Amino acid sequence: MFFYRESSILPPKAARPVIFIKANLKIMLKKTGKFLFSFRYSETFHLLAYFLSLIITGTILLLLPYSWNGPGTLSFIDALFTATSAVCVTGLITVDTALYSRIGQIIILVLIQCGGLGLISFSTLYLVIPSNKMSFKGQKIIKEYYIDTIEYEPSRIIKQILLLTLIIEAAGVLFLYTGFKNTKGADALFYSIFHSVSAFCNAGFSLFSNNLENYTTNGMVNITVICLIVTGGIGFVVIRDIVKKLSRHKKHFSLHTKIVLLMTILLIIISSSLILFIEYHHSLRAYDLKNKIMISLFHSVTPRTAGFNTIVIAKMNLLSQLVLLTLMFIGGAPGSISGGIKVTTFFIIILILIKKLDYKNSITIFKRKLSSNTIVKAMVFLIKVTVFLLLSIFLLTLSEYIIKPGQNFNIFSIIFECFSAFGTVGLSLGITSSLSFPGKMIIIMTMLLGRAGIMIILINIFEKKNKTNIEYPEEEVLIS
Repeated sequence: MFFYRESSILPPKAARPVIFIKANLKIMLKKTGKFLFSFRYSETFHLLAYFLSLIITGTILLLLPYSWNGPGTLSFIDALFTATSAVCVTGLITVDTALYSRIGQIIILVLIQCGGLGLISFSTLYLVIPSNKMSFKGQKIIKEYYIDTIEYEPSRIIKQILLLTLIIEAAGVLFLYTGFKNTKGADALFYSIFHSVSAFCNAGFSLFSNNLENYTTNGMVNITVICLIVTGGIGFVVIRDIVKKLSRHKKHFSLHTKIVLLMTILLIIISSSLILFIEYHHSLRAYDLKNKIMISLFHSVTPRTAGFNTIVIAKMNLLSQLVLLTLMFIGGAPGSISGGIKVTTFFIIILILIKKLDYKNSITIFKRKLSSNTIVKAMVFLIKVTVFLLLSIFLLTLSEYIIKPGQNFNIFSIIFECFSAFGTVGLSLGITSSLSFPGKMIIIMTMLLGRAGIMIILINIFEKKNKTNIEYPEEEVLIS
């Protein structure tokens, strides 16, 4: 289609081609500029730019000499990997976090905190700074995390998030200090702060070289970390709902809260029972019954997005590793710091499998109706996540086969690594540090996509509406 419209007064024939090209070029550049401008200032771009700026800044700071205490110098790829893992609150590492200096560990701690809260608080704050008004798309982003019943008051939302975060993390520090003070002495306070933030932000970073394996039977450390992970993984909407219910400002939980709490409890009970049963005479055989239950409970909570471990994951039975893989894929609740497809999406998919849709393609649960739009949204989200995961697994397998054929990585280890990166979990079967440069870059991209990219995709589903009033005729396609 041509943009140029000739006027009644025509220029000379020789000049017409030049004028035609200039007119069309000018209009095309104008349209392109509008597109780039709108993309540049879109909220989804702000969200991605926020994470990228944190990763770049963190990488530069970690590369400085005073951030590293290990042998030699820290390589660029390892600094980039650590910064990405911290900002994306994943927990996968290529170098031991204990090898960083205290300054380097503080940098990682700040990256975890900013990354964990950035998806909601800091991105919302960025939207509010230019003016007191929030765009419709900005409201859409807030609505994705706060449901229809929550007000669109950015400053109030941010204050609530920050206040709840400080209260919960401070409580975590107090309890963890009790567990660490006998073993870490003067460093117990910093270790408590670091692990409290890491647990609540579902990061899984630890200052111990073997994660929390030295505290396998320490009830205070185990229970505190479990509570912090669960609290960070259910989301601020649910926490706010629980507080209102307990303070009698609200009579009933919202449907969202009911689904999140139900799925969280069921997943913990079912997965911990499976791990206890499978590992009873395997990796747990050296412990008494009380500690076996506690270890099973811990490892039913942490793979849903945190990444801490108190026993060696690689030594667990294959069936237990499959349980962990499933939990990593499911993740936590929407509006939380966790990754995965979210418990609400998983709940809707299960409902589709066991219940029939009504004539409006909706499902009734807890005396409430889930619309066809919500159901389709969950299915589209699941399909996109699955496609990205398969692509990540294929690329990582290809890169390691071509560049490091002698490594002979088990395919399940690669699948486990990709699920862990994509679900922002941080558990590994021990291959992370042995990956090639391209392999580490693939995991970096997978972590970033699992943290920011999937949320952007979720927000943008159904955002573009058909602007035309044309309706095309329906036609059937054979499914089976």
